[in-house]
Amino acid sequence: MIYHVVPLAEWNAEPGRAYAPASLAEDGFVHCSPDEATTLAVVNAYYRAAPRPLLAVLLDEDRLTARCVWEAAAPAPPPGVAEGTLFPHVFGPLDRDAVRRVSEVRWDGAGRATGLS
Repeated sequence: MIYHVVPLAEWNAEPGRAYAPASLAEDGFVHCSPDEATTLAVVNAYYRAAPRPLLAVLLDEDRLTARCVWEAAAPAPPPGVAEGTLFPHVFGPLDRDAVRRVSEVRWDGAGRATGLS
């Protein structure tokens, strides 16, 4: 199982189609994370100003039709993530039938992601 972070409005924009975020066109793949703790570190490093509610979509990697490759973060992992952690990169849209759960990111009073619900 892998995680992808997305604002609710973006996730719901075209519910009948596979989800293709801007990173797919810009970077050639969809950024994902290997577990909840890493997902929260990514949110705190890159998504604190993202529109809310912010979701973490849990995907069954085996149900994706696009190739998923586990790679090191470049140039470095976000703060709080161990050096050498591999991140799943999906080289195509995310199939909605690969979704196992959609959770909302919980925030503390200081605006830091603290968990998923």
